[in-house]
Amino acid sequence: MRFHFKTTVTLEHLELTTVETAKDLGLLPEEFEKIKEILGRTPNFNELSIFSVMWSEHCSYKNSIVWLKTLPKEGPRMLAKAGEENAGLVDIGDGLACCFKIESHNHPSALEPYQGAATGVGGINRDIFTMGARPVAQLNSLRFGDINLDRTKWLVKGVVKGIGDYGNAFGIPTVGGEVFFDESFNVNPLVNAMSAGIVKVGETVSATSYGVGNPVYIVGSATGKDGIHGAAFASKDITEDSVNDLPSVQVGDPFQEKLLLEATLEVIQSGAVIGMQDMGAAGIICSNSEMSAKGEHGMRINLDKVPTRQENMKPWEILLSESQERMLIVVEKGKEAIVEKIFDKWDLNCAVIGEVTEGNRLQYYMHDVLVADVPAEDLVLGGGAPVYHREYREPAYMVEHKAFKIEDVKEPSNLKEVADHLISHPNIASKRWVYNQYDSMVGTLNMTTNRPSDAGVVDVRGTDKALALTVDCNSRYVYADPEEGCAIAVAEAARNIICAGGEPVAITNCLNFGNPYIPEVYWQFVSAIKGMSKACTKFETPVTGGNVSFYNQSSDEGPVFPTPTIGMLGVLDDKKTLMTSDFKNEGDFVYLIGESQNDIAASQYLASYHNVDKYPAPYFNLEKEYDMHQAIKGLIKDGFIESAHDVADGGLFIALFESAMYRGFGFEIESDDSVRKDAFLFGEAQGRVVVSVKAELQEQFIEFMSTSGVEFSLLGTVTESPEMFIDGDSFGKVPSAKNVYDNVLHGYLGA
Repeated sequence: MRFHFKTTVTLEHLELTTVETAKDLGLLPEEFEKIKEILGRTPNFNELSIFSVMWSEHCSYKNSIVWLKTLPKEGPRMLAKAGEENAGLVDIGDGLACCFKIESHNHPSALEPYQGAATGVGGINRDIFTMGARPVAQLNSLRFGDINLDRTKWLVKGVVKGIGDYGNAFGIPTVGGEVFFDESFNVNPLVNAMSAGIVKVGETVSATSYGVGNPVYIVGSATGKDGIHGAAFASKDITEDSVNDLPSVQVGDPFQEKLLLEATLEVIQSGAVIGMQDMGAAGIICSNSEMSAKGEHGMRINLDKVPTRQENMKPWEILLSESQERMLIVVEKGKEAIVEKIFDKWDLNCAVIGEVTEGNRLQYYMHDVLVADVPAEDLVLGGGAPVYHREYREPAYMVEHKAFKIEDVKEPSNLKEVADHLISHPNIASKRWVYNQYDSMVGTLNMTTNRPSDAGVVDVRGTDKALALTVDCNSRYVYADPEEGCAIAVAEAARNIICAGGEPVAITNCLNFGNPYIPEVYWQFVSAIKGMSKACTKFETPVTGGNVSFYNQSSDEGPVFPTPTIGMLGVLDDKKTLMTSDFKNEGDFVYLIGESQNDIAASQYLASYHNVDKYPAPYFNLEKEYDMHQAIKGLIKDGFIESAHDVADGGLFIALFESAMYRGFGFEIESDDSVRKDAFLFGEAQGRVVVSVKAELQEQFIEFMSTSGVEFSLLGTVTESPEMFIDGDSFGKVPSAKNVYDNVLHGYLGA
């Protein structure tokens, strides 16, 4: 039985709303009726605005939570399950934990790429240090449209500069990332930002609120009108009118965030903090509703006490503002002076705006006038927010994808031409134009700044350990087969961690899809969740949390390629096991671990050289992939290999070229006659890694691999001459190919 709580102060002086008002705020008519049932009356505009953001897809996950709950969340290293805290928390040993998370800032970046991307970086770092962890590494995963379009170039330049300016000023190194171009992202780019931090086990702070009479503080920047209704804006399609939503794009200040970081970590150590949460999507209302619901208490908030940047802000504007660099803190009563002294030291706003109350009500006052009264638990994910089971069905295009046959594609006579095409393709070529704008060396913890590795590796000071971090997803694979494509994304992330010398531990995810009300789009989402579940279960990498970003589509272009970005954390228990991808010595033998396949499905070669757009996902066998990972781990542990580089985008040829180019070596290899030569060189069949072996260790290497049960084959040797020979035919010289590879994006985007 539901009890309707009446307010003690009448709200009749405020204008009531209608179903039309609800629709304008993005709520469904049935949701408006449910709100009236919860309140026992018709909501006023302030209250309806609160429900509109808290029940938006961005905050409530109302269209995704039923499937998110099916993801594996258990693991021996897990210190906080998905959804329990602002970010995932994993035990890495030596009394330390890693806090990490990935989130999207797609819609803001589509309209205002610089601030959209910059505030995405700021928001994800706040999620980390709000828990008491000091950020040590950042990564990003970016998707853009046709690189020849002026709009795409504008978006790329704005997003990359926004990430670089904010991250560099904040002082956290960017250690990895990915960039992908496809016309499906012409209107709606994807900007996914990941951050990881280190904290001592037991020294984290939770996003909770309890203790009647405990004061509630807002700290950090003043509140303005930027970002209002940003959560609701992120829960609808991009249209021609979206430019009118520019007030929904936040504005960031990395220098203010740096001060907030130091003040936050200091105040946590003071012992005065009951609970803390950053203000991201939906601003004050999101922070105090989630904290109150978790702590099973209420709050009284005096909105006129909130420091503001603009005069005469309305109650709903203060409540919903997504102004950056702000925190909500519940402080133990009697310790106010401690907290205020710390924030005064860092020259940051620190204002008492309310107190914790008994019960479950969130009451908001403006100059002692009650302007909104809502129950906390009915606003939040897992509480009273609506949960939907959406219809889904396989898209018609899947029939054509499944009908693909390699025999229908003629093998080119000039394979060097294919190699040149791939080396110069924006999806394959160096992303140097991007990462040169990021500071990868600040803090001196990045162990892969000048050492090529398949994952970013970060030193954990004072220990023998290091973190390995990567973000991975091939959107084309997921479009071809969402279940298999998402499983491949998890597998590739794990493969990159393994090749860097680490042990995969856990993942965070950023699930970027179109409109969930379209059954074919929702089928892509459901299928991707199934693929993620089976792969994470196999690799024992539980899901610590993440972000769902729906409505990544436009009225004209339709949905983007489905992109469930996987951010994976790995641990090197001994940092000496760090493995790099570059060939080390002339005369070293080059081996392929894993099986060659007669497969070119979903490859960059098939898509851009042959212009074929109907194909299944590439070959993938989860069991064989797992076994191959164990073999690579053993080879690294025993010191039998000099390098390891996974075969991914562009196929075997690109993997060989990238391993050779760092030190200016060449290679001579023989192809596998059992498969087509274009499939051997350019196919993207999964489960393969290129390794190099010293001549004096070859016998031990062969003995190890022979007992592993994993397929392996000798490809050839590393040569001092920087030329690439395949079956005796030259595929060009490495230095000239590297010059092209390094400067492709510069050619499109300028110096």
